[in-house]
Formats: sequence, C-alpha cells, structure tokens
Amino acid sequence: MRIDMHCHSTASDGTDTPAELVRNAAAAGLDVVALTDHDTTRGYAEAVAALPRGLTLVTGAELSCRIDGVSMHMLAYLFDPEEPALLAERELVRDDRVPRAKAMVVKLNELGVPVTWEQVSRIAGNGSVGRPHVASALVELGVVPTVSDAFTEQWLADGGRAFVEKHETDPFEAIRLVKGAGGVTVFAHPAAAKRGRTVPEAAIAEMAAAGLDGIEVDHMDHDAEARTRLRGLAADLGLLVTGASDYHGSRKNVALGQYTTDPEVYGEITRRATGAFPVPGTGGA
Repeated sequence: MRIDMHCHSTASDGTDTPAELVRNAAAAGLDVVALTDHDTTRGYAEAVAALPRGLTLVTGAELSCRIDGVSMHMLAYLFDPEEPALLAERELVRDDRVPRAKAMVVKLNELGVPVTWEQVSRIAGNGSVGRPHVASALVELGVVPTVSDAFTEQWLADGGRAFVEKHETDPFEAIRLVKGAGGVTVFAHPAAAKRGRTVPEAAIAEMAAAGLDGIEVDHMDHDAEARTRLRGLAADLGLLVTGASDYHGSRKNVALGQYTTDPEVYGEITRRATGAFPVPGTGGA
C-alpha cells in the first residue's frame, strides 16, 4: 500500500481542487490519501464525491498551533468535523486569517512591495487564506523566485519583516480537542528549521505524555540526520512515525506520494480513531 497522510487542496492553500487532488492521487498510484487543509474541513464533500474506485480518503485537518512563541502545525485525523468544541476553535483560527493577511499586505507595502489585498484574495480564491497565498503574490510580482523563497526572515518567516501573528491554538488544547472529537494527532514536520524556530524535544515529550499520537518524520523539510533523530525520539516516547508529501499542487515542488506512511502505522491510526472512518472510493463523480 502507498499512503500519503498530508495533502492540501484549494480549500486552504493548495492549487488542486479537492476533486482534482483525489484524482491526481489515484493517478500517482496511491492507495490512501489524507486531505488535511489548514484549519478547515470544507473540502471533504467534494473529495468524497469525486473519490476514484481503489483510493481511500482519510479526512483530516492541519491545525495552527503555538507553544512558547513557536508556531507549529498539528495534523488531526478522522475526527468528527461537527464536534462543537473543536469546530469553534477551528473557526476562531480561520476567522483571524483574513485580518492577518491584510496586515501582511500593509507591511509589504511599507517595505516597498506593491502587493495588494485584491491580488492575495484572487490567489486564495475560496480557500482559507494564509501566508502561501501572500508568498504566491510575491512570486507573481517577481520579488522572489519561488514560494519557499518567501519564507525567510527577509519576508514571511516567523519573525520576518512582513510576518504578522494570528490566533493559534495551544497544542495541548489541540490534542485535548481532537481527542474529544474522536481523532488522532500527529505533529507535522517538527524539525523543519528553515520555516523558523522549532519546538524543543522536551516539549514534544510533554505532548506525548498529554496524548500526542505521532510525529511526521519523512517530510521534504527533514534531512537524513533529522529523520534519524526523530525516529529515535519517537521510539523513546512511544509515538507513531508517519511520512507524507505535504502536497500543495504547483505551489510546492513535491509530488504526491513522494513520502509515505507505513501501512501498519496507518492501520494503528485508523484503529485509534472513533470520530470518523476512512472513506473507500466507489468510482467518483
């Protein structure tokens, strides 16, 4: 089985619609794909309706969190999307995205970059607006060559010249809320140092004690040394080890299925989940 547990659609900051994502996942030879848009579940219905035969969909989300001033992302799988407490927190985070993006536009203008809110809004479309949309605007303007090049201290990285904070959930609260909604939690790309400061291993140990299920190890932002270190940490803490592409369509230079999750780990994730179940494809619309 080929299993990719971290993918994005136009419901947040990917460039494939949810329907295109599942079709492309099937074409890439995947057996299982997880839809994990940022702080939203709006892509679920379209993805399920288009799900090709032979492909299984895992519903999820990537939750925006912050601990001790460090931003981090928590992958949440197979939770009940209508559970009131988690839904309210996701909406709180999502509602803060527009004023935050507008504030980043203002900062960029002050730095002499002629980006406009209309441009960023057009790029985001109906998606949950975020830094990648602002980064894409910078690419359009020729300020940086790629989206990744916008995530530096010069521009949009944490603490960068045009960075603006937004509401982010305490990760211990995120773990509690996801568990309360019957879901499973995995710390996304914990060693992605080029994105900014990373969470110390002592804090990851505290999250493990609080119920964190796993950490994402095989990821494009982790080099071989980081993967080895994270595997050892996961073994020490009794955490599941996942791998995924973190696919964003044309916004990032990574292919669906470039990194994958072991079938036994996938089976354990589905065993632990009680809020929702994987959806088998029946042919799509």
